[in-house]
Amino acid sequence: MSVLPEIAQAVIDGDEQQAPKLVEQALSDGVAAKAVLQDGLLAGMSEVGRRFRDGEFFIPEVLIAAEAMKAGMEVLRPHLVAQGVKAEATAVIGTVRGDLHDIGKHLVGTMLEGAGFEVVDLGVDVSADKFIEACRERPVHLVAMSALLTTTMPQMETTVKQLREGLDPPPAIMIGGAPVTQAYADQIGADGYGRDAATGAEVAKDLCFKKAS
Repeated sequence: MSVLPEIAQAVIDGDEQQAPKLVEQALSDGVAAKAVLQDGLLAGMSEVGRRFRDGEFFIPEVLIAAEAMKAGMEVLRPHLVAQGVKAEATAVIGTVRGDLHDIGKHLVGTMLEGAGFEVVDLGVDVSADKFIEACRERPVHLVAMSALLTTTMPQMETTVKQLREGLDPPPAIMIGGAPVTQAYADQIGADGYGRDAATGAEVAKDLCFKKAS
């Protein structure tokens, strides 16, 4: 019997001790690293995201699950590198200039990792120039920015404009945060809007597939 469902369940349960042990067991059994990632760790985080989206899980459960996934990834990562397995896409995330909130952004980063993205987290109080610089340092498929304060939302419009003017072609751009709406995303020309971390990850996947097509 495959150990992959057990790895997924360990992530869902937030079992930080069991997840890496099960990953080691799967690798010892000859399971390919990519399968351990896709059908074990990411499958577990995908279910966590669904439960969070549907109100079955809350922030503490998501954060605990994320720690279990990261513990498993510590064991798995060298094997992924050795087998040439790379993330499907790269996302640069950050809280816009003047805004210092971090929890929502952290959740989004966790969900993006669970959706198969490599996540570059620029932190809080990130200027448009820093977003652009990060995109010039590596191939980036998505920029996701957040704001908690209505007073910092105009920085989103500034950053969207500068990303489009400064990068050719620009990555997909997604925005989110408590005061942000789909109408505002449309108004400033963002490609997508994440109502919460779980739905944001789904939007991000759709945007990157659309960009790649």
